[in-house]
Amino acid sequence: MKTLSLAFSVLVLTAPLALAQMNHSNMDHSNMPMSDEMMEGAVHTKAVVNSIGEGTANISHEPIPEIGWPAMTMDLAMMPDAEMMGDIAVGDSVTLMLIKGDDGMYAIGAMMPE
Repeated sequence: MKTLSLAFSVLVLTAPLALAQMNHSNMDHSNMPMSDEMMEGAVHTKAVVNSIGEGTANISHEPIPEIGWPAMTMDLAMMPDAEMMGDIAVGDSVTLMLIKGDDGMYAIGAMMPE
């Protein structure tokens, strides 16, 4: 159990670095309206897309220990220029990048299919 917990902790701590270092040929960060501070505070989680609406997505995500969220299903706002990497449809498993806004609320900054 300790090995599994340690492995999960390492995965959680290194996932943002791994995602940041991945070469996304279709992703142009220069046009994303996020400051360096916002990018540093970004958190990542795996989720399933339940629906995508105008400016929001309903998702079921795994626990996000960095921000104290348990696993849940919820509506999340999408940033106006959220990066959708690839074709994403209802029912897809994705990795989300959540950005904390000035209002203290998290929004989807990017969504990538698993």
